[in-house]
Amino acid sequence: MVTPFGARLAAAVAARGPLCAGIDPHPGLLRSWGLSEDVAGLERFAMTAVEAMAGDVAVLKPQSAFFEAHGSAGVAVLERVIAESRAAGALVLLDAKRGDIGSTMDAYAAAYLTEGSPLAADAVTVSPYLGFGALDPALDAAAAHGRGVFVLAMTSNPEGGDVQRAVGSDGRTVAQAVVDAAGGRNAAELTEVGGELGSVGVVVGATVDPAVAPDLSGLRGPVLAPGLGAQGGTVEDLRRVFGPVLSWVLPTTSRDVLRHGPDVGRLREAARRLSGELAATLG
Repeated sequence: MVTPFGARLAAAVAARGPLCAGIDPHPGLLRSWGLSEDVAGLERFAMTAVEAMAGDVAVLKPQSAFFEAHGSAGVAVLERVIAESRAAGALVLLDAKRGDIGSTMDAYAAAYLTEGSPLAADAVTVSPYLGFGALDPALDAAAAHGRGVFVLAMTSNPEGGDVQRAVGSDGRTVAQAVVDAAGGRNAAELTEVGGELGSVGVVVGATVDPAVAPDLSGLRGPVLAPGLGAQGGTVEDLRRVFGPVLSWVLPTTSRDVLRHGPDVGRLREAARRLSGELAATLG
């Protein structure tokens, strides 16, 4: 029997702290590191980040789009990032935000969540806005292979509010319905295999207004919290937004750490320092 992702994530956070560090090789960061905006620069950037952080950070989160922008050669770099990060002991959350229906969702699940795929990560981000049920292929593949899924619920971008805060006929916001559906999946998993943390997470921004944030008390799974640093979120915002479920929160940042590159030592120290601050705040 495979170990569920929720249990593996809990163990990684206990050993390494709660930081999820993004690897986002967008052109501005490549330039700031003095690198060329091509595959060679992409590879140098990404592998420097892996070298600096994969041995210390609980979760690394490569942003798939920045690799895909360089075509097949960029995707080959992403495959290397996933493999070498996992070999160094970090969990890899691939930020791909995929969401589709039927056989297409089956194919995404095979690519990102199935053992033996060169793009298979420990977890992947998905979008539920074709219906939460359309995610079943990804959720089922994740469960079968001991991997995780993080479902977009209430994101940190201002444009998301019109959809995510819309109220359905049952009186719940769309975001709350997503959280509740994820919680149902986690309840079934934990009833079957035990443990304290399910493998279906949600994405809720660290900068959302607590007055409109979804109720996370029934989730029983991890909460990916983007928005720290460059997007204006602070470590203290985590306590304000997430309150009683702080122990489930996986704060994520990229530029706040990556701006310390290209020096490996400075990158590693920045990640360690932020991870320590988060551990102290989240308990």
